[in-house]
Amino acid sequence: MKYLLLINTAAPDSTEEMPADGPTVEEFLAFEKAVTDAGVKLDGNALDLANATTVRVRVDGERVVTDGPFAETREIVGGYYLIDVPDLDAALDWAARCPGARYGTVEVRTVWEPDQA
Repeated sequence: MKYLLLINTAAPDSTEEMPADGPTVEEFLAFEKAVTDAGVKLDGNALDLANATTVRVRVDGERVVTDGPFAETREIVGGYYLIDVPDLDAALDWAARCPGARYGTVEVRTVWEPDQA
């Protein structure tokens, strides 16, 4: 099954308690090597924390575009991994190994595929 690991970090203006020192590049490189060597990584990228654009379409069809990460959130998505593992327990194990889990949160989402319905 495919799972998306969403790596969340404290938003810059958040009062959320996070360790002052975040994960190092070396920690993420080691995790990257581990998921790649295990053959479970399908995709993954770090995301720009400072720039985002939010699009909403209202009932009347009006498109509303807001620059910057959504200001009212305590956490923002800093990156992701798309993995293919046998089950949720395996996905949770990989999420726990991700450096982002020690300095923020890693949200695990099942990727819905039409043939699973």
